[in-house]
Amino acid sequence: MNLDINKLQETLCSLMCAEVKIKPKNGKLLSIETPFFFADGDPYQIYIKEMPGGIIRLTDMGHTMMHLSYDNHTDKFREGTRSKVLDQIKAETLIEEDNGEFFIDTPMENLGFNIFRLGQALTKINDLTFLNRARAESTFYEDLQEQLYKVVGDEKVKKDYYFEEMENARDYPIDYRIEGKHAPLFVFGIPNRDKARLTTIILERLLRAKADFDSLLIFSDQGSIPKQDLARLSNAGGEMIASLDAETDFSRKLLRKITLN
Repeated sequence: MNLDINKLQETLCSLMCAEVKIKPKNGKLLSIETPFFFADGDPYQIYIKEMPGGIIRLTDMGHTMMHLSYDNHTDKFREGTRSKVLDQIKAETLIEEDNGEFFIDTPMENLGFNIFRLGQALTKINDLTFLNRARAESTFYEDLQEQLYKVVGDEKVKKDYYFEEMENARDYPIDYRIEGKHAPLFVFGIPNRDKARLTTIILERLLRAKADFDSLLIFSDQGSIPKQDLARLSNAGGEMIASLDAETDFSRKLLRKITLN
């Protein structure tokens, strides 16, 4: 290798120093400009706060969660899969949290390293937004159940139902059963192509068994399902909801099929 390591070190240090700037914010805080940005182009807000004993606190002052709350229900970051991932991020990056504020306490000599460590942690926390529906099936089912309970009430929803009058009923699970106005309503959550195909098979079996039922098919992202699979499913199934994000459509179609009394 012919590269001059010392020259590379000098160049890298000068470039990184140029990317990180410190400016007074107020009498108690210094603002740090870094090369870290949210997807919408807004910069990360990282501050320096002087603590007793010569310790420096690097903190986002709660800005990260506030920024994410504009487009996300951040309360869900404290539940289920997202909560586990958030706890894992904090453990791996050794950051602490106090009421939505993420911070690292550091001695002066480790300041540079910990600025980038906090930036890395905030980036991972920002990535929790990608768990909204599409990337985690477990999260999709958690969200689906939460919305069902919100609209109908948990006492009216039977999870993992089997139509016992059908042969080999245990091979054909129904995600949720709700008492309908004219017939039982079978609700299926569909996060991906495989579940779309399985749901088609289950619905065809139910029809073959002459089951009296209505169905509601709720997708994580209907647009991600191949057209052929979607066509087969629509032939077998009932009404569809394209995404859990369509909350108004979800409530309207669900309430039209069930009785709450």
